[in-house]
Amino acid sequence: MAKNKLEYSPVQCTNRLSATEDALYVLGGRWTIRVMISILGGHTRFNEVQRAVKGISAKMLSSELKKLEVNHLVERTVFADQTPVIVEYLPTAYSQSLKDIITALAQWGEKHKTKITTNN
Repeated sequence: MAKNKLEYSPVQCTNRLSATEDALYVLGGRWTIRVMISILGGHTRFNEVQRAVKGISAKMLSSELKKLEVNHLVERTVFADQTPVIVEYLPTAYSQSLKDIITALAQWGEKHKTKITTNN
């Protein structure tokens, strides 16, 4: 019989579960990946991100941005010399490590949607 499934030893399974739980703790919220995609896509100001991420409230966006900042995925930059004060949220070098994950997730989502909508 061909092996079509991923097989992990018990230790590998425990390690994978733990690492996945850590990742989901940071990225698992309803809005987190969407906000990160927006920022990686060049939307840097609060209102730009809010317009790009349809349906997110200002309060939730503020919370998500703080969480991303704490996790070193975005950097908050304040330009106090401007009137009005400008605040930008820029992706960090570390956030670039998410690009492959986001790309893989998007590709899987496209394939899954096709599979479900074509009844294959």
